[in-house]
Amino acid sequence: MLSVFRSFIRSKFGALFAILFLGIIAAAFIMGDITSGKFGSGSMLGGGSAAKANGQTLSQGEFQDRVQRVFENARRSNPGLQISDFFAQGGAAQVFDQLVASLTLRAFADDQGVHISKRLVDAQIAQIPAFQDAAGNFSNDNFRALLARERLTEQALRDDISREILQRQLLAPIGLGARPSETLVLPYASLLLEARQGTVAAIPAVAFLDDKNPTDAQLADYYKKNSPRFTIPEQRQIRYAVVDASRFAQASNPTDAEISAYYNQNKTAYAAKQSRTVEQLVLPTQAGAKAIADQVKGGKSLADAAQGAGLAVATLADQSREALTASAGKTVADAAWAAKQGELVGPVRGSLGWLLLRVTAVNETAARPITAVRGEIVEKLRVQKEKQLLTDFTGKLEDQIADGGTFEEVVKDNGLTLETSPALLSTGKQVKDQTYLPTPDIQPLVAPVFAMSADDDAQLVPIVADKRYALVAPGQITAAAPPPLAEVKQLVLAQYKLNAGNLKAKALAEQIQAKVAKGAKLSDAIAQAGVKLPAPQQLGGRRADIMRGEQRPPAEVAILFSMAANTVKTLPIGQDRGYFVVQLSKIERGDAKGQPQLLAQVRDQLGEVIGQEYGQQFERAVEKELKVTRNPNAVAQVRQALSATNSGDQ
Repeated sequence: MLSVFRSFIRSKFGALFAILFLGIIAAAFIMGDITSGKFGSGSMLGGGSAAKANGQTLSQGEFQDRVQRVFENARRSNPGLQISDFFAQGGAAQVFDQLVASLTLRAFADDQGVHISKRLVDAQIAQIPAFQDAAGNFSNDNFRALLARERLTEQALRDDISREILQRQLLAPIGLGARPSETLVLPYASLLLEARQGTVAAIPAVAFLDDKNPTDAQLADYYKKNSPRFTIPEQRQIRYAVVDASRFAQASNPTDAEISAYYNQNKTAYAAKQSRTVEQLVLPTQAGAKAIADQVKGGKSLADAAQGAGLAVATLADQSREALTASAGKTVADAAWAAKQGELVGPVRGSLGWLLLRVTAVNETAARPITAVRGEIVEKLRVQKEKQLLTDFTGKLEDQIADGGTFEEVVKDNGLTLETSPALLSTGKQVKDQTYLPTPDIQPLVAPVFAMSADDDAQLVPIVADKRYALVAPGQITAAAPPPLAEVKQLVLAQYKLNAGNLKAKALAEQIQAKVAKGAKLSDAIAQAGVKLPAPQQLGGRRADIMRGEQRPPAEVAILFSMAANTVKTLPIGQDRGYFVVQLSKIERGDAKGQPQLLAQVRDQLGEVIGQEYGQQFERAVEKELKVTRNPNAVAQVRQALSATNSGDQ
């Protein structure tokens, strides 16, 4: 419901604001869990100024590095993303606004004497999962190793975190408690209950396909102008070397001395044991416990006597003395072990009250000599040693990479076998072999390799955790590009004809729209079109139902909610498939007065949006007050530089 509302009432700058004030480090570092590969990399643009605020400067190099970092984060969730797409979506401009906002608020904080303590930054660092060990505690070794691997200084990290905390502290209170009035909430809430009905007619492009083929020149010209439609996404070969635990099979076999030592260290596990199954009844008073005990002594079972008092007996099955002591206390365990099988014990004072106990079974387990458990110990030690040897070996590989060893050097020095996959798409598929399926070894490597840059260090990727790993690096990278026309001529020819048919469908749709606008029925205009077309359909519904959750309604339905009553519009079906003619025939206004839950949801959402707007206006006001200057060419220069460095080898 809230996402439906968001799509209708968010401000013009809402999406940008959400990115702008999430915080640089939260978006680009912490939330990315430090997996990017170009942190702290050198910038082609040097130290030119991108923005200045009250004596503080955002360098062009820092701006470029940040854009590269955010782009790489985006590629992790969408490996097929190209730098041109990132720029087309406004990525560089958004990052620039984000950095300028951070610079502005930092300058404002300094001017007002607001500072972030080292202790607060330390606490934030300790909460980053990438810096924690397996137990969830901060690991200084992990911290140093990751900073070194990412070529990021500790001070740079601390500066980023300080800025993020500062933004949070300055902006959060501004929008806190923003609460719109009932008169403002009601119209927006009522919009969600509005229902609309309309008639939709499809004018498909296939109804106008021409049997005559275009000339080669026409086809070549069409292909040149529409080459992005036929562009093959980036392809990568994967270079990898597998490290399997079986490599250490012989070395992991335990010696006789190790087997004996393990047996002696765990003698209690192989010693003779006794376990007991105990019925237990807990009562609040000693007198009540005695009364039940008297009934049992008189011939009743403990379960029947308990049931008569409205209670139930609990059975503790196959308990060792240690386990019963831990759960019920030493007094209870001693009493149970002093009793004979079938004997009622108690009342005994326990932590929860007075207990009656009956031992229903006594199980004896004989001691097991080393000869009887040797195979069990061998397998346990073998698994432990194999895992440790594998861990040590993979750690050695990572150390060599961190010390500057190349992928080829590390593979050769450690006797690994270098393998190379065919050129793959980010989906793991091949362009020229649609039947290709990546092997079980290659499948887990596709996403990590597509998230790497061409000059990133090799990485260890688990294939089967604690069993099989691969040291990987990108191989040959083929940038996204359209193939030669000869290879896709038939596809281009089909698309050319469909495009021509789409133009005719558009012309007919506009003619039908004009007739309907003058009063003709849509169904009559379709019947008189001179071409066999699908019959019009009635579509519509309530706004909240059609646009529920994150789902996007069909365009021909969504357009009904942006039309005036009794109007008609044309709408492209998309991908040159034709056009819709949409006529809005009925509007039923919604009224949310009697729906307090909906009003509350909308009020909360509106309050969030208003709070964001307050924060944005505050930042803009500070920027104006401090006379922040922006380099008007900063974004264009970064786009040019990164387009070059991320084209063919990214």
